[in-house]
Amino acid sequence: MFRALRDFFKGTAKKAAEVEPVLEEVVGDSGKRIREGALGDLLDELQMELLAADVALPVAEEITKSVKEQLAGKRFERGYRLDDIVEGALRKALKDILSKYAFDFWKFMGEKEKPVVLMFVGVNGTGKTSMIAKLTKLFTSKGFSTVLAAADTFRAGAIEQISIHADRLGTKIIKHQAGGDPAAVAYDAIEHAKARRRDIVLIDTAGRMQTNRNLMEEMKKIKKVAKPDLVIFVGDSLTGSDAIEQAREFDAAVGVDAVVLTKIDADAKGGAAISISSEIGKPIIFVSNGQEYDNILEFNPDWMIDRIFEEGK
Repeated sequence: MFRALRDFFKGTAKKAAEVEPVLEEVVGDSGKRIREGALGDLLDELQMELLAADVALPVAEEITKSVKEQLAGKRFERGYRLDDIVEGALRKALKDILSKYAFDFWKFMGEKEKPVVLMFVGVNGTGKTSMIAKLTKLFTSKGFSTVLAAADTFRAGAIEQISIHADRLGTKIIKHQAGGDPAAVAYDAIEHAKARRRDIVLIDTAGRMQTNRNLMEEMKKIKKVAKPDLVIFVGDSLTGSDAIEQAREFDAAVGVDAVVLTKIDADAKGGAAISISSEIGKPIIFVSNGQEYDNILEFNPDWMIDRIFEEGK
């Protein structure tokens, strides 16, 4: 995971030793500081490595700027290695990026009038239905009752898939025949939840990017009928910049309130995880890190940053 950043940190100290010294003595002091001229080369390299890791350019520039502001001319005690100094600055820059749109999901769920309606959007193949199943299991473990809405009616396989999850998890599913009106499915699920006093409705939707205009019109109709409390974009971490672009499209057309990321455990670069929240101005709330129902984590910036640097050492 995050190979580009890992390689950067492995090579930083060696490269610094091969060029003119980056750390210079501070006259009359026991410490050292980073020479601004030499820092420029390191920052250029850092930005290139961030871009290679699929970090969006505006986000890479923001991270690099933050690192520069922290390091330029700053004095450090003797004994610090250059890569440790840069890592500390980069940790803070990443923390600022990943925490910018923090959202207390469980507080929101506890205070919202029931049923809380969650509408999931994203392209086919991202793991959207599996993520809905994982969240259903998580909600149940916290004492919430759930209803699933099989609103991807254009694929019989999609209805079958979410029905299997519902049976395994012991939750109610509302579904119509393949080819039916997705908005009607969402409506019926919400009405069922109201009648049976269920806490949460999770709406699965289609994701056919090859018919993008029709897809977005369909999403708008479902949203108009269901009036979801949250529209949640499901992105595949492995697709990098494509996931960011997809999030932008759904946000522009439908309006996205939050993001969940799948396949984070297999992500070799990490650019989507670092960039997507800043790029659309919405929080990441959960990540999926495996195939089992329990392989879901509430998103935590410190967890993400630790993963980057633990694998970088």
